[in-house]
Amino acid sequence: MAVLNTNEILSQAFEPKVQNRFLMLFKTIPSFLVKTASAPSFTDEEVVLHYINSYRKVRGKRTWNDISLTLYDPVTPSGAQAVMDWARLSYESVTGRAGYSDFYKEDVTLQILGPVGDVVGEWILKGSFIKEASFGEYDWSSSDVVDISLTLGVDYCVLNY
Repeated sequence: MAVLNTNEILSQAFEPKVQNRFLMLFKTIPSFLVKTASAPSFTDEEVVLHYINSYRKVRGKRTWNDISLTLYDPVTPSGAQAVMDWARLSYESVTGRAGYSDFYKEDVTLQILGPVGDVVGEWILKGSFIKEASFGEYDWSSSDVVDISLTLGVDYCVLNY
């Protein structure tokens, strides 16, 4: 007969993480411009090892998926200018100069906040760089806020806590 443990009987403290409590820290983009951010995710390849009439499956290489961001684009400070300052480190369209990865790759930090503003989780996105940027839409019949959409490529991600 199973014996119940005291820890299993008593209620556990539980505070879920909430989607609207986060900060993203960049070198070039102010944190308050970040409207939405996807959390890190990865995909592991599958490798099949064939042997006579059977096979085994093992994990292959891990690929960290892209991070999607939506930024506000205020009049001042300009969100588009902040994004382009970072993007120009990899390629300057006026001169055609392309930069080294040491220039344009940066470590971005995603901090998950608790109910009182304390940091309860932290991801470090190592080797982040802009893969794709879209600077919103303009429409005479709309009064919606202009958003900037970014896709970041990452080398790998580290979950600190």
